[in-house]
Amino acid sequence: MKDILTLRLYTRVARLGSFSAAARESGLAQSQVSRMIAELEASLGARLLSRTTRAVVPTEAGLEFLARMEPILAAVDDAENSVRETGELRGLLRIGMPSTMGIRVVIPRLAAFTERHPQLHLELMLEDQWQDMVKEAVDVGIRVGHLPDLAGTARQIGTMHRVIVASPAYLARHGTPTLPSDLAHHRIVGGPAGAQVSSWQFERDGNVSSINLNPQFSTNDTAGALAAAAGGLGIVSTTSWASALERASGDLVQLLPEWKMADLPVHAYFPLGRTTRMAARAFADFLATTLGSDA
Repeated sequence: MKDILTLRLYTRVARLGSFSAAARESGLAQSQVSRMIAELEASLGARLLSRTTRAVVPTEAGLEFLARMEPILAAVDDAENSVRETGELRGLLRIGMPSTMGIRVVIPRLAAFTERHPQLHLELMLEDQWQDMVKEAVDVGIRVGHLPDLAGTARQIGTMHRVIVASPAYLARHGTPTLPSDLAHHRIVGGPAGAQVSSWQFERDGNVSSINLNPQFSTNDTAGALAAAAGGLGIVSTTSWASALERASGDLVQLLPEWKMADLPVHAYFPLGRTTRMAARAFADFLATTLGSDA
């Protein structure tokens, strides 16, 4: 068990880039963690980590060891979880998801999951851009919108409703659109919710209206797009959940509510090359339940 602990500590030091952070996470003294890693390097006859005053980074050998060791440790976690009669999950679960979704939708709903599995450590990697999930050892990715053609498996766990919003100050200066065609005369903020399309489509009573996009301001971050719209830069397409706070406060106003935009699917994505873990499946099940109940 000491050997397993040492290997786990190595993977955490390598991922966190810090002996002190790994020590705090494990409840051990930094000197103890440093000594155990040094003993591991000595037993392997290889330097795994490059240590400087500013950072700790894996060497080439260390990266190779990390890539091979993380799936083994994950398999150990799954083996232990499979025979634990309480059903409680333990170990480390790395989750990738868009920043705004994580902060505004997922994290506020996580308490019930963490209370059910208090010994399961969740590491959320919040980034709007798609990560290299195999390289980053992400067990499950949560993504909004249609998935690109990627190697792996995906499961739809919910949907998000799309809306278009603008600030009261912007509408006071430029007027409020009453038809989708009016948007052609307005300033548009381009954001992630509309990043994969060249137009916005609206439907009402069987009538479909398509509006070509010509953003005057664009960003690849949902929070940035919302901030731009709240600051009066223009009209943005986003999700109802992402914009809930701004709409509740009055910083943003929903436009054309009688016109429906296509919902965005929410997927749990399991990368090819990493075993779909029990904890990853359980997390996807939990999100499917909680997102479905709030849809």
